[in-house]
Amino acid sequence: MFSFIGTVVVGLIVGLLARALKPGDDKMGLLWTIVLGIAGSVVAGYVGRALHWYAPGQGAGWIASIIGAIVLLVLYGIVRRRT
Repeated sequence: MFSFIGTVVVGLIVGLLARALKPGDDKMGLLWTIVLGIAGSVVAGYVGRALHWYAPGQGAGWIASIIGAIVLLVLYGIVRRRT
């Protein structure tokens, strides 16, 4: 249970930092900010393991998680503009 709560808190922090660092207006609520932060961390961990920066089972660091969330924000903005 504490692991889930920790994941949500880290996702919120990473999502808020990514939204603050990326310029532009990203209209999304608190829940989507948490999802963005968690997904950014997952993407960063996957890419880091594929490039052999992280060992299998090792999580991504804070900076990589924020960069992953910013990448997802940019992709979200591209998709949102097309619709």
